Amino acid sequence: MATETSLTLIKPMGFEITDAKLKRAGLDYWQHLQWSTLDSIQELPAGRKVYFSAHAKHSIYDFQFKEGDFLVFGKESKGLSPELIRDNEETSVFIPTPGLVRSLNMATAVAVSVYEALRQIRYSKT
Repeated sequence: MATETSLTLIKPMGFEITDAKLKRAGLDYWQHLQWSTLDSIQELPAGRKVYFSAHAKHSIYDFQFKEGDFLVFGKESKGLSPELIRDNEETSVFIPTPGLVRSLNMATAVAVSVYEALRQIRYSKT
């Protein structure tokens, strides 16, 4: 799609992929999305995982993304487990939210994160 990235959804999900509202949210580009589902996070392919949590210690702006990173987000309602963030402290990041809101919704968090990773990897002039 717009970012030339793919989406992997991990079960259990709080929605059905065939849900009419979900497809409607994809507008006219749903059929162009490369997506898959897995039964658990352990099934993610080999490679570095970057975990997103409001409780992480590193800002996405201080983190160095690399080609091939998997960006991992938890459920919008409760996020990723504290143990997962603790056990992966060096690759766990947060998105700064200096206002009164404690976190961003999932769609916004993913968009901000994907574009920051792309900026660092593909579009930086350094």
